[in-house]
Amino acid sequence: MAVHAHPDDESSKGAATTAKYVAEGVQVLVATCTGGERGSVLNPKLDRPDVWENIAEIRRAEMDAARAILGIEQAWLGFVDSGLPEGDPLPPLPEGCFGLQDPKVAAGPLVRLMREFRPHVVTTYDEDGGYPHPDHIMCHKVTVEAFEAAGDPTRFPELGPVWQPLKLYYDVGFSKAKVMALHAEILGAGLESPYEEWLKRWEDRPDKSPRITTRVPCAEYFPVRDDALRAHATQVDPDGFWFHVPMEVQQRAWPTEDFQLARSLVETELPESDLFAGVRGTARAV
Repeated sequence: MAVHAHPDDESSKGAATTAKYVAEGVQVLVATCTGGERGSVLNPKLDRPDVWENIAEIRRAEMDAARAILGIEQAWLGFVDSGLPEGDPLPPLPEGCFGLQDPKVAAGPLVRLMREFRPHVVTTYDEDGGYPHPDHIMCHKVTVEAFEAAGDPTRFPELGPVWQPLKLYYDVGFSKAKVMALHAEILGAGLESPYEEWLKRWEDRPDKSPRITTRVPCAEYFPVRDDALRAHATQVDPDGFWFHVPMEVQQRAWPTEDFQLARSLVETELPESDLFAGVRGTARAV
């Protein structure tokens, strides 16, 4: 089970890993916390009044398309997008939005889903949300809460028989080591690197390279990832930053997607190359 804040996050974070496991016969369920109702139209080709007016419906349709490409199951948790506050000082979040929920209460819908789907492995974001969007940070809090509550018979007893997932991971999308490797490979190919400015700003950004415990080889599924990402047409410009680096360069420079093992109830040896390390072949009952 992969828990994400908005539709499109499942395609920009860990999507090649998802596609790899689906191809191997693993059932994968994406839990999407919000509908992306307050998201911006980030593709200039679709920046039109009719798109803005129907953004919620359009983003649901985009999620349907991405779901089919990735071969996943998907469920909406029903929370309302918080939007990304901008300004100095930052404005307050909208009343009732996901970012203002009490995690101990908001974990309920995810607990229900965990007990119904019965995942062995759960992935989400770290305590910083991957980046400091209020919905991403709340997604982290709710997932951690639900991971612990799903197997506790005293928590949410009305939400079905308990089920305890065995491993919890945080996605590590762009570590400094990865950006440096991509940058060097691009320059070595005689191309202009889109990461030049990233590296200049890196001193202000925490380096998550040391937190990586698990590198999943999935380079052959990078094209599936990109197809799923392009399905979210309002959020991604097909001629934009995400697609500037040639596929073969990406596959050579960094052929894995990376995760931090945050919680494990099974024995495993680090570093790992499989999210199911220690789980495969283990008889399991609650």
